[in-house]
Amino acid sequence: MILIADSGSTKTAWALVDRSGTVFEYETAGINPYFQTTQEIYDNLNEKLMPFILQINVAAIYFYGAGCATDEKKEVVATPLRQLFPNAVIKIESDLLGAARASCQHTPGIVCILGTGSNSCFYDGDKIVKNVSPLGYILGDEGSGAALGKQLVADCLKNQMPQYLTDRFFKRFNLTPAVILDKVYKQPFPNRFLAGFTPFLKEEIAETPIAELVYKGFRSFLIRNIRQYDYENFDLNCIGSVAFHFEDLFRLAAEDQGMIIGGITKNPMNGLIKFHTNSM
Repeated sequence: MILIADSGSTKTAWALVDRSGTVFEYETAGINPYFQTTQEIYDNLNEKLMPFILQINVAAIYFYGAGCATDEKKEVVATPLRQLFPNAVIKIESDLLGAARASCQHTPGIVCILGTGSNSCFYDGDKIVKNVSPLGYILGDEGSGAALGKQLVADCLKNQMPQYLTDRFFKRFNLTPAVILDKVYKQPFPNRFLAGFTPFLKEEIAETPIAELVYKGFRSFLIRNIRQYDYENFDLNCIGSVAFHFEDLFRLAAEDQGMIIGGITKNPMNGLIKFHTNSM
């Protein structure tokens, strides 16, 4: 059996796969070595994942995660996995490489992630050869759930959103400005908190100010990131819940920038299962 993980800041999807392609799937909380310690990750996995695994013999683990781009951060995730699976071969890679392998397999292309955070790269069919740094939700992550949520909150608090939409927003989430500021500046995982407002954007997408907010977020992502790749000769393949749920606006923004969308998929797991079972 091999164990495949696709981990973002909000949730981690796990799939147990054997040579016949049989899949057992499970979900735990998100894992991100920028926000969690080795001990916190160990406790999370030991409590939530191990009861699911039971006595299954896991030969290899392929973990693709947000924040796992450097050797230092990869080790934060690898250490608890080695403790829990001492006999398994463990490979830690970035969620971006996971998205590339899932969407392109062994074919070159431009790949992006639009979920809680955002990221992008050019993939040569084997490895990532160019990456515009996403810079996180404070300095970057354009077009992501966190960035769109941040813009929505800012517009509501700075009276840039029509009052009726601001009222709907505060009623929908039972929030006050004081609670929002506390969640953003004092509580852990403010990016998750901000990304949690994307359902409201989806519900109100027929409202022109909301549609414009989302469109401008996607346009910023494409201009500041994707335009730095060879988008005239390669399709853009996107993975992530934000691109998936706002596909029409994302395609429109891409078309306006002269970009061709290859595919938009909500999550990479099916593609990763295909990639690794073909290699077994």
